[in-house]
Amino acid sequence: MTMNNTKHILVVDDEIDLREILQCNLENAGYIVDTAVSAEEALTLLSPQHDLILLDVMMGGMSGYKMAERLRKVEKNHIPIIFLTAKDTENDILTGFSVGGDDYISKPFSLQEVLARVSAVLRRAEMAKAAPAVLSEDSILLDTLRKIVVVNQQAIRLSPKELGILQLLLTHKGRVFSRDEILAEVWRGESYVGGRTIDVHIANLRKKLGKEGERINNRQGYGYCLE
Repeated sequence: MTMNNTKHILVVDDEIDLREILQCNLENAGYIVDTAVSAEEALTLLSPQHDLILLDVMMGGMSGYKMAERLRKVEKNHIPIIFLTAKDTENDILTGFSVGGDDYISKPFSLQEVLARVSAVLRRAEMAKAAPAVLSEDSILLDTLRKIVVVNQQAIRLSPKELGILQLLLTHKGRVFSRDEILAEVWRGESYVGGRTIDVHIANLRKKLGKEGERINNRQGYGYCLE
């Protein structure tokens, strides 16, 4: 596999052998690679030239999760992150996504898998410049490609229409959408449904979002918005 050498990757892992193996194989695939032994070092090395971070979860000092959370919430940095970890339970994976991870590779892994995941995440990142794959607003995270919704670090299950409504409101926070506008954007030419259908879907969405659902407000006579 050949890759444009302008793609710049930062590998963060406290295992020297693994760092060197990843660096060698990524460079052979055409990437520019920097390495860091810790999250603390990685934060000093990270620059706007980096296109992706391969980030170990369990390290001495700051964990990979904490580094990702700092980048997303404190520094507002949205560089793609792929977690590398031996922790592979469902809760571990959901935690990775909830703190801003874009993908999750469990150890041990094949180098072919790493290269394939790196290529896929970089591809999605290019697409996201026009239409973000991951939408986040405080405690709500929506991955539009995987159709995953995480609220307060807990995954919730939404119907396709509920997810469509949430995506519309997240993308246009503060804007009021009438029922007709929601029908046009989410139902997209499907057989006619009335305004009551929108109200029912909004009510179900609010319930599933829990406390965060209170942020979806009904402007009487106008429509709904996320505040």
